[in-house]
Amino acid sequence: MAMELRVLLLLPLCFPGLHAQTAKEEESLPEGSNFSIQCPYTAEAEREWKAWCRVRDGICEPLVRTQYQTRYPQRNWATKGKITIEDDPMNRTMSITMADLQTEDSHTYACVHNSNRGRVTLRTISLTVFKELHKRELERLFVQCKYSTLMTETDIKAWCQRDQTSCKILARTDKTSSWRSSKALEDRTSIQDDTQRRIVTITMEKLQTQDSGTYWCALYSYSNTIQIMEVRLSVSKRTQQYTARESGNVSVQCPYSAPDYAAVRKAWCKKGATKSCAILAFTNLKSSRYHRTPQQGRIMIQDDTQRGIVTITMEKLRAQDSGVYWCALYELTQLFRMVEVTLNISEVSAGTTLSGTAGTSQSNPAGNTPAPSSNLNTFILLSVILSVVFILALVSLVALYVRQRKQRGGSRQAEDIYDKAEDIAQLDSTERMESPKDDSKDLKYVTLNFKSRLSSEDPLYCNVEPSQTRRMPEDEDVEYAIIAFKQLPTNDKG
Repeated sequence: MAMELRVLLLLPLCFPGLHAQTAKEEESLPEGSNFSIQCPYTAEAEREWKAWCRVRDGICEPLVRTQYQTRYPQRNWATKGKITIEDDPMNRTMSITMADLQTEDSHTYACVHNSNRGRVTLRTISLTVFKELHKRELERLFVQCKYSTLMTETDIKAWCQRDQTSCKILARTDKTSSWRSSKALEDRTSIQDDTQRRIVTITMEKLQTQDSGTYWCALYSYSNTIQIMEVRLSVSKRTQQYTARESGNVSVQCPYSAPDYAAVRKAWCKKGATKSCAILAFTNLKSSRYHRTPQQGRIMIQDDTQRGIVTITMEKLRAQDSGVYWCALYELTQLFRMVEVTLNISEVSAGTTLSGTAGTSQSNPAGNTPAPSSNLNTFILLSVILSVVFILALVSLVALYVRQRKQRGGSRQAEDIYDKAEDIAQLDSTERMESPKDDSKDLKYVTLNFKSRLSSEDPLYCNVEPSQTRRMPEDEDVEYAIIAFKQLPTNDKG
């Protein structure tokens, strides 16, 4: 049956008039995604075989087909690998799904069914599965493209950059690595062809943001390029931001890959109105660990080749120092940006004195667009919070101290009423304050007994002058009573 189907599919090659004329559609999807398509058909195809095929040089190679022909309106489906086909006679629709797409799935496909007149093409689509890559500046691009057995080792493979109208060749397998069509990519792109494994390998060094775009691994023939694989490259730059004040200093750190670029000269340049960047300082090519080069009096550049960090120090800053700077690799006459630095210098108001590195704020060396001014805001916020907490604690302590003093004062006053016999006026006042309005309230008695005999030499404490006292008989007992009316709480009453 399979041979019969293939014969039917190949039959229209001898009779092109049997093909249904369908417009070729295009679809682009990223690697790893799924692809679905629906192909409507007419009533004459309800009971026919349906198939999903790959079209090469006008030949339809079936990848998956329905399991059987049916005279009844029921669903008919089949799966082969990651491709599923489903026939819905009720709606007269054929559906195909391709899961987990890979770049090698980029081909032209067609929905077909058989008829008494041969193969009928329902829908044709050119599917492109592209590889999506995200890189950062100075990183390396490494891509491998597999090609089919239809290509030979003598075929020329190329790496080209696509635009709206053409694909500009950057490297070819029939040329030496020194041949390039673009000065910007000089000595940065290489291509190798492994004819045994049928793999083309492309490498791009020192990536920059302007390298972002669409690329093809392609077969190069008679000045034409035929796509093997599409790559969509996105290159982002590392950024840092610093804020400082006039007359202060600023220190910038730019990280790089030490194994790759330790031996390369580094530069510090300022971006102008044009695309060029004016070099202000650069390191030498000595083999020592630290390259320290003072230039232009106020700028110092230092390269730690072991850690892979370039440090730039700018002293005695001026308002005109504000702008955009680059830490860059400096090779021959080319600059390859490592980090883009934005420096903002604020003017010092009259009467303000700065010393040392006052007013200098540094960013994170990792370069993910830090905002040093946020450190000052955070410090102010923390200071305010701590001040409020301190004030609340102080108020609580004062309130607690006053409360304790009041409690001690009340206890001391009660002791003075009963212990200080000399303060008769105070006692009378207390009696009046504590006297209840109701005579039926409970009474409190205090009795003082003096049973010791006093001599003329013994001291006498009284609320009268000593000259007003009289000698007591030796055996005479004296009793004093102080009566105070105190109102008891309601729950204490009988």
